[in-house]
Amino acid sequence: MAARVAGWRRVWQGVSVSTPPAGQLAVPSLHRAARIEDAVHRLVERRLRRTGWQTNIIAYTGYGGPGWVRVMCRVLLGRADNRKKGRLEKVRGWRSFTTLPAKRVTVTIEAGGVRHEARADRSGFVNTVVKADLPPGWGSVRLSMADAEPVEAPVRILDPQVRFGILSDIDDTVMVTALPRPLLAAWNTFVLDEHARNAVPGMAVLYERLVTAHPGAPVFYLSTGAWNVAPTLTRFLSRHLYPAGPLLLTDWGPTHDRWFRSGKEHKRATLARLASEFPDVKWLLVGDDGQHDQEIYREFAAAHPANVAGVAIRRLSPTQSVLAGTLPAPLAGQESSSGPVGQKWLSAPDGAGLWKLLRQAGLV
Repeated sequence: MAARVAGWRRVWQGVSVSTPPAGQLAVPSLHRAARIEDAVHRLVERRLRRTGWQTNIIAYTGYGGPGWVRVMCRVLLGRADNRKKGRLEKVRGWRSFTTLPAKRVTVTIEAGGVRHEARADRSGFVNTVVKADLPPGWGSVRLSMADAEPVEAPVRILDPQVRFGILSDIDDTVMVTALPRPLLAAWNTFVLDEHARNAVPGMAVLYERLVTAHPGAPVFYLSTGAWNVAPTLTRFLSRHLYPAGPLLLTDWGPTHDRWFRSGKEHKRATLARLASEFPDVKWLLVGDDGQHDQEIYREFAAAHPANVAGVAIRRLSPTQSVLAGTLPAPLAGQESSSGPVGQKWLSAPDGAGLWKLLRQAGLV
């Protein structure tokens, strides 16, 4: 377990951190953009704290297995009345990207009756694995700070007998966004709220049927979207009756070596992490043909064939393909084929079509 946890800590949100030679401290030099961001945040934070702004804990859905749980949250500064009204979890559009993180603060985690402490990073994120004996199913851990109201973070604990799980992309797979066309992406991300977004037809029913056919199967939602929009995405998924599950998002901010994090590397690292955390689970990988899902899933299926039950790709319409910056798929293309190591590779325009193919392939 200790070796596995050490490996997890070297992979965080799509960035691999190498282990330094013995006797040397790992102190990566920050990218200039990150240093500028830190300096601005320090100035603004001091001013806001003097005017009465206080710390708030925004809890994200975590997950775990026997003896451990992954806890994720973010600590932000907000007006005092936000804490009582929960406004930080309800802001929409561009306002969700104007939050200010509380850097390097300590959060107390109470899981299974045991208290742990974790330190937020330079963006206010806590992303850590702690020891905890929690029963399989849905539970919660308590997050608290000296100067913030405590919150409960939901966690999904996988039963060790579970052998099937669903790993789903979000953009254009469960939610119609037409990303990454720049103007529409900006409009969807910074202006609209979850009520103005449309669900992909049949996908919620598909996922509900899958979890019914595989009792105890978890559903994870993987996206290159920023953690700032996690509350909006959670409300969208609930509103459209998708099964609840952890969101695996990323931080759009500067890193120690680049202006922005790599979305593709975030997805690759997350898939590899899940394969390590749940080596006995076979995942149904669900995505679309509009971005990089097929490439990433094919790589993962080749590297971890024992962890892939199949791949289900939602075909975009010709209009959606153009908006997403890809060529429309041939209308008479194959609906079922084999992956790099013989896995079932299925393709249909909606959830109903994918359900039919999954049944024919014997995956349900």
